[in-house]
Amino acid sequence: MIKILSVIGARPQIIKAAALSRAIKTHFKDKIREIILHTGQHYDNNMSEVFFKEMGIPSPDVNLNIGSGSHGKQTSTMIEGIENVLLKEKPDCLVVYGDTNSTLAAAVAAVKIHVPVVHIEAGLRSFNKVMPEEINRIACDHCSTLLFSPTKTGYNNLVREGFNPSNKSPFSLNHPGIYHCGDVMFDNTLYFSDIASKQTDIISRLGLKVGEFVLLTVHRNNNTDEPARLNNILGTLNDLSLQHSLAFVFPIHPRTLKMLEQNKDLQKKLQSNKLFHFIPPASFFEMLELEKNCKMVITDSGGVQKEAFFLHKPCIVLRPETEWVELLECGNSILADVDSLKIKEAFKSLSGKSDFKYPPIFGDGKAAEFICNEMVRNF
Repeated sequence: MIKILSVIGARPQIIKAAALSRAIKTHFKDKIREIILHTGQHYDNNMSEVFFKEMGIPSPDVNLNIGSGSHGKQTSTMIEGIENVLLKEKPDCLVVYGDTNSTLAAAVAAVKIHVPVVHIEAGLRSFNKVMPEEINRIACDHCSTLLFSPTKTGYNNLVREGFNPSNKSPFSLNHPGIYHCGDVMFDNTLYFSDIASKQTDIISRLGLKVGEFVLLTVHRNNNTDEPARLNNILGTLNDLSLQHSLAFVFPIHPRTLKMLEQNKDLQKKLQSNKLFHFIPPASFFEMLELEKNCKMVITDSGGVQKEAFFLHKPCIVLRPETEWVELLECGNSILADVDSLKIKEAFKSLSGKSDFKYPPIFGDGKAAEFICNEMVRNF
């Protein structure tokens, strides 16, 4: 039996970890022992604890309770805490997800003391190194022994960066293995979609009509912490809501709420629009229901872009670029950044489009099983 240390810290990683934990419990309980370490990067109950309960994820064996802070302080404190756990537990490998500070800290802590790193969601690139997430992705990939990309584009990015697709097991830091395996988030959407409908009443509770509201999420630092950008996003969407008599549902991230409260004029304008529904951060089940039943998704989140695609909804992306280029190529998503005119044009274009296509870009819903099997085979 192999021992793995799974490191999570932010809401998207908790959701992704559910797929791996479920695969271990269902198919690999005699082959894999999982220890879960929560860095505490997302420490708000609505951003963390609710997901463990809702998705049946085992409670973390270790919680570092790091909390918020500057990139340097947060990352360095995580590295120290994770290193101590690695030295104590001596796992066969460390598993990380995505591109957060928790991901970077765990990868650096492990690679320095020669614990193999397994990166789930490897190879993604926005090609914008101003984004902290881009630096985290690149650094983590180059610290990893096994790299699992959810898309062919991600796999090809790794090859272009010098990873050898011809490498054969046994793999090591200097001889890594790369895989195109599908997306564990797609695994989760397939598994939980019907369950979510039975577990939450958010649509009726908010008085929403199916297909007649827009789901909005905004959380990235450059959108929330720059007043002009946040003002442009929310001011434009408020105009669209009023112009089309269209409801908007906005599960508001704590950081976004904090910044909005500092802009009283904008806050007052939005609160006076009865079609604009501010709600606390939504649980995974609530998000699935909102995504399934909305008219459109508008977001700056990478994960929500994908979930919109999984559930066959068009999406406006509030960023100048995206790592999920396949969604743009399919015509299901449009990049608008925070440009008011582009947002309105994208809304008009997607509202009038009916010939959407949803090719099987993200695998067959069994990515987590594939990843578990490769870990057992290699460690």
